[in-house]
Amino acid sequence: MPTLARVRICAGVELINGIEWRVSPGLTDYPAALAEMEARLAAVQAGAAPELIWLLEHPPLYTAGTSADPAELIAPRLPVHATGRGGRYTYHGPGQRVGYLVLDLATRGRDVRCFVHALEGWVIAALAELDIVAFRAEGRIGIWTKDPVRGEAKIGAIGVRVKRWVTMHGFSVNLSPDLSHFGGIVPCGIADYGVTSAAALGKAADTARLDAALRACLPRFLADLR
Repeated sequence: MPTLARVRICAGVELINGIEWRVSPGLTDYPAALAEMEARLAAVQAGAAPELIWLLEHPPLYTAGTSADPAELIAPRLPVHATGRGGRYTYHGPGQRVGYLVLDLATRGRDVRCFVHALEGWVIAALAELDIVAFRAEGRIGIWTKDPVRGEAKIGAIGVRVKRWVTMHGFSVNLSPDLSHFGGIVPCGIADYGVTSAAALGKAADTARLDAALRACLPRFLADLR
């Protein structure tokens, strides 16, 4: 089990097109990550720090978005964290790659719907690099794929917050998490469809491969924001 850590600012950091690309090893404490995002958002708004794309993993937990319905917290056997992102309940844990984005939409079109659409497209393109066919589903939040056992199932979640045109939160992709933990909630309020992962599909499930795919597809994502 990776060690639980506070935010590691010096781990895996580089600048790409003026954006800080950060990859944190181990498991990152959720409250610490939230505090770091909020601090970076304020710094980006003040012009005191670069934008941020941050890839990490959390210990097992649930987060509640601004539309979370308490009835959808079925079995709160894990810590539950309130968060300012949009959406309802979701799960984070080892084996799931989480991407947090602190980007300034004031310089990238001032279009939140375009941002979310581009973010979905970025994740879908990166999954294609792992030989996973993923897609958007009309009227359903998240990133979807076809699972031979579960049928149409969610493999990734999207949840964002925008404050004075600067974004927080982002996406999660299920590589090899314990899928049983999703049974403690109604994931994103969608009860009629299951949740899957790269491992459940028999595909490559290591974070390094997904990170490389996200990096390769980053220019297209940024271009889609303009």
